[in-house]
Amino acid sequence: MLLNSPAVERLIEAFRRLPGVGKRTAERYALHLLSAPTEDAAALSEAVRRAREAIRKCSICRNLTESDPCAICSDARRDQGLVCVVEQPSGAMAIERGGTYRGVYHVLHGALNPLEGVGPDELEMDALFRRLKSGRVSEIIAATNATAEGEATALYLARQAQPGVKVTRIAHGVPMGGGLEYTDEGTLAHALDGRRQMS
Repeated sequence: MLLNSPAVERLIEAFRRLPGVGKRTAERYALHLLSAPTEDAAALSEAVRRAREAIRKCSICRNLTESDPCAICSDARRDQGLVCVVEQPSGAMAIERGGTYRGVYHVLHGALNPLEGVGPDELEMDALFRRLKSGRVSEIIAATNATAEGEATALYLARQAQPGVKVTRIAHGVPMGGGLEYTDEGTLAHALDGRRQMS
């Protein structure tokens, strides 16, 4: 039977390492790939190989890019003094999709998590602190996730910031179109703490 095959098990385990992919989804991916025409599987493999060869971290913001510096860091129209710090490249992508942010980014590639052995040295904080020492940064926006690790990372950034650099935290709260009765207590508490004056 196919599921007793060590090769199939290795493929399933490889898919399980992807974020948000559980055992059943990994099995579906593996079986689909094994059932697909050979050229489709080869095309996927080649696309992964080429992307891994072409993509690297920007020397300034540490985001993933094909060019160094990346398109955002080298865009003269962006506010280089406003740095939005995110945990992962996906955070920067989400903010960019909003279409309103005109500053630059810094990607940490993780969050502080002492229980898992992730401290400041395991993150891309040195590059951020070098940017701060340049004197060009006037504000850091801590756009880390609303988790214990994200909050700890935001607090660490605020404590380590250079004098004269403002550190702000993105608001967390009720999503647009969301009803209060469906919102959890933690989100409501953040929404109330992050309220702002309307007039």
